[in-house]
Amino acid sequence: MDQDQARKIGVYDPVDKSFVSSTWLEKSKIPFEELKKGIESGRLLLLPDGSVLRRGYTTGTVTAVAAKAAVLSLKKELKKGEIVTIETPVGVRAGLPVSASRGQAIVIKDAGDHERDVTNGIKIVAEATEHEKISVEAGEGIGIVTRKGLAVDVGKPAINPVALKHILKAIQEAVFETGLKGALVTISVPNGEEISKKTRNEKVGVVGGISILGSTGFVEPWNDDLEELFIDMVKKAGKVVLTTGRLGAYHSKVLFQGYDVVLVGSKISEAVKHTLEKDVILCGLPGLILKWGNPKILEETGFLTVSELVKTDPSHEVIDDTLQKIKIKYPKLRIVLLKKDGSILRDTG
Repeated sequence: MDQDQARKIGVYDPVDKSFVSSTWLEKSKIPFEELKKGIESGRLLLLPDGSVLRRGYTTGTVTAVAAKAAVLSLKKELKKGEIVTIETPVGVRAGLPVSASRGQAIVIKDAGDHERDVTNGIKIVAEATEHEKISVEAGEGIGIVTRKGLAVDVGKPAINPVALKHILKAIQEAVFETGLKGALVTISVPNGEEISKKTRNEKVGVVGGISILGSTGFVEPWNDDLEELFIDMVKKAGKVVLTTGRLGAYHSKVLFQGYDVVLVGSKISEAVKHTLEKDVILCGLPGLILKWGNPKILEETGFLTVSELVKTDPSHEVIDDTLQKIKIKYPKLRIVLLKKDGSILRDTG
């Protein structure tokens, strides 16, 4: 696609899996080619008013870079600050500066323009040794799963399956490049247990450290100005879908064509009050929506999180009771709860 075509139809954002509006592009003060490159790399997020925020990298992406660098350093010298690239889950390559030597690599997490990411700036350490096959182990500072309902089995290190797949792929790249038969890489996070206390890990059933996550490889930017912008979009929208996260936003665009999809995060109440007279749908994963509808939803259920409740007992009566409470308060609001694969768990419409 040439520059004129891109200006007309928009630029493809591989993280959102959608084209950024040409109208939005025209409002930006960043040179078009620079903006296009940033969006297509997954690093830049363009907003409706033409402003731009930087996406950060997930712990999964940072770990994959560290693992690859550690293996590479077994056989060759890497300059301090050298950029090592890996493939992210959305298919684009991401590169971060590394410090690596003799099988050990350190990479600093960059959270982009997410002002509340407590893992920003942490060190992720990978230590590699030559091995018969490719393997990953969790060391100090990586949490252990203690409750059902997460993507990882109880008793296992809290390394998300998607992130693990791409960590292994990054190691495979390094093994191929160095000519090794295989490599064993141990991942650790200095002060990981202390950092995890600032996260929701203990509440969702992960103890002893942080989680290695990353369904896309990128961290979405978030700040108070962004929340205000999304609320303004809600006010101006016609038929609107309110959604709580990027996964919900992606599936909503497929399910509800002809609607404006607005990501409101946890600001559901603020968004809904501006849509009481509109054709509006609240769509997303169950966690935030059900907790918003009934903050005490987990009491007397025996479950620690809504995710655990839904995964273990998707027909639990408390789910339908909560939806009924929401409908009584907001009779015009249609609620669609999604599973992670985009299929519908509940639809009050």
